[in-house]
Order: sequence, then structure tokens, then C-alpha cells
Amino acid sequence: MKTSNTHNQLFGRRLKEVRLAIGLSQKNLGILAGIDEFAASARVNRYEKGVHQASTEVVRQIAKVLEVPLAYFYTEDDELASLIRIWPKLDPEKKKKILKKL
Repeated sequence: MKTSNTHNQLFGRRLKEVRLAIGLSQKNLGILAGIDEFAASARVNRYEKGVHQASTEVVRQIAKVLEVPLAYFYTEDDELASLIRIWPKLDPEKKKKILKKL
């Protein structure tokens, strides 16, 4: 399997996971991310299926809408992805405790 295809599939899986977790449709996510409303659903669907690769700017907009760090979509380690996803929501004291344990 080509590396770019693997990355597309990883991105698509993570995108769908977060989108569903917050209850957004593909169309609504696309529109909120600045994709033309008539193409929004189809484009997000293709990203989720790994058929097309989103540009860095589109991924930034999607990350902003979903309130996840950009890195969440690209790390290959699922546990690290979970940590990246929740890290911004932790209060500073919890972050310090976690870092100290590490």
C-alpha cells in the first residue's frame, strides 16, 4: 500500500471518528470548514474514505471546527492520537502532573 494512501486512510478514520463524536454531518462539517456547500458532503466523504487527500489548509480548517490539534490527524499511534485530542482540554495542573510522571 502506498504511503500517501495509508496516510489518507488514517486521516479519514480519525476525521470520521471525531465528526461522529461531536454529532456533525459531513455536509455541516464541510460548510463550517469553508468548503462550498454544494460540494461539502461529497468532499468530506471522500476524505473519510481515503479517496482524496485534503490540503493542509483544509485540514487546518477542519481541525479548528472539530477543536482538535492538527497533529491528531497524522500521528500513527492511536494512543498518542487520543492524548493529542484531549491535551488542549486539560487544565494546566493536570498537564504538569502528566509531564512530571513522564
